[in-house]
Amino acid sequence: MKEVIVLGRPIIFQFYDQQLSQKFKVYKPWESSLPLEQFITTYAQSVEAMICSPMRIGSQISSSILNLLPLLRVIVTPSTGLDHIDLVECRRRGISVASAPTVFSEDVADFSVGLLIDVLRKITAADRFVRNGLWPLRGDFPLGSKVGSRKVGIVGLGSIGLKVAQRLEAFGCIISYQSRKKKPVSYPFYPDIHELATRCDVLVICCALTDQTRHLINKEVLLALGKEGIIINIARGPIINEMELVQCLKQGEIAGAGLDVFENEPNVPEELPSLDNVVLTRHVAYYTEDSFKTIYELICGNLEAFFLNKPLLSPVLDD
Repeated sequence: MKEVIVLGRPIIFQFYDQQLSQKFKVYKPWESSLPLEQFITTYAQSVEAMICSPMRIGSQISSSILNLLPLLRVIVTPSTGLDHIDLVECRRRGISVASAPTVFSEDVADFSVGLLIDVLRKITAADRFVRNGLWPLRGDFPLGSKVGSRKVGIVGLGSIGLKVAQRLEAFGCIISYQSRKKKPVSYPFYPDIHELATRCDVLVICCALTDQTRHLINKEVLLALGKEGIIINIARGPIINEMELVQCLKQGEIAGAGLDVFENEPNVPEELPSLDNVVLTRHVAYYTEDSFKTIYELICGNLEAFFLNKPLLSPVLDD
């Protein structure tokens, strides 16, 4: 069988480990007590293919790892984001990269709308209210807010962002967006994130994490969003300055937040779980059976195409 090294312990292996191991000879460092570098030099120096996902926030498949894999020719990631791969270094070395550009778009868009509805209608807060036995003690529960007619700013109008916009437009929301460049859509475009925040009640973060978008959402943007503002993040945690977000939430500078991602996962700021105006989920916006089946098929298809010297199915870099 063709050899493949797996870095970052992709979640797909929780569901399709056996199937992948039947198709390829898979090297899984997490099953060994050896340090990663020693594992690679001992077992995997001759591999030509890699499956990878982020090993930790801020880490990358960079030259230090690639130096240990001199024959590597393809990296396949079951992720939409590519911040965990040094694409410049891969291009320099002639390593092809394949991703999952649109596999999760429908599910993540659905989830982001669900987060917004939850925050506005106080669904999770109401659930906690009942479970904690507060209904007979306090009686009244704060009113929620409607989704329709909200002015929603989409930060990053890619595949996911566009689907979020289309779903919220169906609710009667007024859509505008900020992106690296203007898109061929009818929604108003604001190149400046502060101006977008000033004109909106809701910001939905859908952009990729890059050096330019790290802490793109800071205190100034949150203050521009205002005391009635809601922020939803289903992209990457570090796009928001988490400490400044926590302070704005605690001080009532914004109305609420729905967060599926965090700056230092799996660690979540200790203040957030106690806030009734915040909905928290553990990076699961893409967790559906259909998505994982599709991503399994895409990973296998890309690897099989590589080993048969055929074009990759979803290339980002194709040497």
